[in-house]
Amino acid sequence: MKINKENNVYTVVYASVLVIVVGFALALVYQALRPAQLENIANDTKKQILASALIYPTGNESIGDLYEKHIKNSYCVDSKGNKIDGETALDVNVASEVKKPADERVLPVFVCTTEKGEKYIVPVYGAGLWGPIWGYVSMDDNGKDIYGAYFGHQGETPGLGAEIEKPQFSSQFEGKSIFGSNGDFESVLVVKKGQEPAGKAYVNAVSGGTITSQGVQKMLYNSLEPYTEFFKNLAKESNKE
Repeated sequence: MKINKENNVYTVVYASVLVIVVGFALALVYQALRPAQLENIANDTKKQILASALIYPTGNESIGDLYEKHIKNSYCVDSKGNKIDGETALDVNVASEVKKPADERVLPVFVCTTEKGEKYIVPVYGAGLWGPIWGYVSMDDNGKDIYGAYFGHQGETPGLGAEIEKPQFSSQFEGKSIFGSNGDFESVLVVKKGQEPAGKAYVNAVSGGTITSQGVQKMLYNSLEPYTEFFKNLAKESNKE
């Protein structure tokens, strides 16, 4: 029997079969590429964690190998500084955790071995002008001073807010104390040049990126404050040595 290709039924059947075949093919491709995509995401996260501790890949060393070499331990703590069993630091959704009250959060910690001793890396997450901003902050084992920082963004303006990703901005945090002279948590202020506060830890804001800079300041306070007791415990352990 001759098929009438101009018939509406033929057109509908042909289109349906085509959609099914293409959809099946795309599903197979997605499943085949998914492991590689997940590995790339994990490696990018590990690269950011290492960058906060001023560790960068050189030569042919892979991010995975570099991470295993320097990140000797990781765990999660609560707002009282106590370790939480059954939680994996890399698996914590920081974007969701920062929306919770401080005493309900799961707080990841990555212990990093460097040439200058052991550092404790924690994630930070907040909002910029056009979308989310995030990063990692590494602390000295005294629980007070920042050793290094890395910041990333989703859609900040190139040449303005996007400058938070540049070392020229993040390197300013090195050596800054997040505790005041009275021992209370204060974080680090991000201020315009000429508006530097006396007696407070601060860095210069990104020129032309006021809202993004304010977002970084809020992000740091909101993300680091719940770690206060953990950082104080580090200080106590450091003083014992």
